[in-house]
Amino acid sequence: MPISWRREHWILASVAVALTIVAGLVMPTWANAMRHDELPPVTTVSIPLPPLTSDAIHAADGAEAGLVQAGMMPGMGEDPWTVVTVRPGQSLADIFHEHGLSPTCLQRVVDAKVDNGAFRRIHPGDEFAFKRADGRLSTLRFDRDDHTRVVLTLDEKEVHTEIVERALERRVHVAHGVIRSSLFEAGDQAGMSDSMTLKLAQAFGYDIDFAQDLRVGDSFTVIYNDVYREGERLRDGEILGATFINAGQRYTAFRYETADGTVSFYNEEGRPLRTSFLRTPVEFTRISSRFSAGRMHPVLGKMRAHKGVDYAAPSGTPIYAAGDGKVEFRGQKSGFGNVVILQHAGRYSTLYGHMSRFAAGLSNGQRVRQGQLIGYVGATGLATGPHLHYEFRLDGAHRDPLSVTLPKPEPLPASELAKFRGVTQPMLAQLKMLEDTRLASASK
Repeated sequence: MPISWRREHWILASVAVALTIVAGLVMPTWANAMRHDELPPVTTVSIPLPPLTSDAIHAADGAEAGLVQAGMMPGMGEDPWTVVTVRPGQSLADIFHEHGLSPTCLQRVVDAKVDNGAFRRIHPGDEFAFKRADGRLSTLRFDRDDHTRVVLTLDEKEVHTEIVERALERRVHVAHGVIRSSLFEAGDQAGMSDSMTLKLAQAFGYDIDFAQDLRVGDSFTVIYNDVYREGERLRDGEILGATFINAGQRYTAFRYETADGTVSFYNEEGRPLRTSFLRTPVEFTRISSRFSAGRMHPVLGKMRAHKGVDYAAPSGTPIYAAGDGKVEFRGQKSGFGNVVILQHAGRYSTLYGHMSRFAAGLSNGQRVRQGQLIGYVGATGLATGPHLHYEFRLDGAHRDPLSVTLPKPEPLPASELAKFRGVTQPMLAQLKMLEDTRLASASK
């Protein structure tokens, strides 16, 4: 026992000494940390404020509006703005009811006839903002378009209108990408949005099959713009000019608006990239029957010429006009079921058979543009399954749509060509310079 007792005391004594040493080290530091130095005296000086100018008032109003929209501005006699984003299926009446605004108030807004169509044509994602005074609607604002805001102010007697023009800015960017795994990955690496990359693919879609022709090492250089409003990015703009090197071949595309307002892409020589006809007017899963002088008809069970190409596709797949033209026939024909026949300029016509239904509003005599929706894949008429029967005719004679030599689009006329070159030559020089710079850096 005595020996065991002495050992315990020695241990306790050692612990006590250690704690004393630690406390001696920590306490001065803690004391310094908790010490409050005497602060120097503070002198308050009255400085007269400069007079408030109208520009300063407008700037303050704008800052307040921003705080109000963000929910950061305390109420000062009236409620802050309530911003409402339109949901699918909503009408303005639904929004007024949801936010406790009376039908009488809605009627006053509609009767103002400032932009009555805007109230009937609201879309999901549109925004309306309300401000109340004494519990009643005092102000309603909405954006008529990207650069026009309408503000309605309601008093007891009438509705006052203010149209506010909001300046748009287009900021131009230049990007370069190299295909490593996919076009969208290259676009992302180049700082482009997916939608802008898709626009790039659409510009070159007549020359390059991006599903089959893309190769590792292919590259693109592009000039495009984004749309800004009041310093904030609003949306994607447009491809202005681009080059694409695919399998060693160089393609160019420049966006150009002609004197009649038509916007298309042209190569550097002024020839449209858009072909006169789409080779295939539907996204198909497989070719179920080719053009032939004689085949066994799957329904009739006898040999008949097959004067078109059958593209198998799920029922309801969109069908597009192969080229610009006029609807010569829309209706039903024996064997074809629901069919559309388009007459194109000059000597060409196309036929689209077995549709499940026609595009809304499509009628005989109507003008259509290449790529315009005209109907949907089906199995009407003599058909064993859903597919598009597509025929291509030259001077009334049937040609194989898969091998027929399609007419080249007409180049820009001489009167437009000079203007086109004036617009595109600076961009072409910039694209070539960037291409050369990239190639030089890649070869080092």
